[in-house]
Amino acid sequence: MPLETRANIADPDGFYQELIDSQRDLDEGRAELMNCKLVLILANHIGDREVLREALKRAAGKPG
Repeated sequence: MPLETRANIADPDGFYQELIDSQRDLDEGRAELMNCKLVLILANHIGDREVLREALKRAAGKPG
């Protein structure tokens, strides 16, 4: 399964707002911890190591 890089979230602006709202009352450390947990939860959901490897490269700004 290749990494999906096209917009693939229904109502992306709504999701972004939910993400921001979920961290609104958290201090910086707790917000960072939440982001780390979210990454691990979603990585587990994806499960495909090749897709995850590609996502890591892209997130780090390295060519795919």
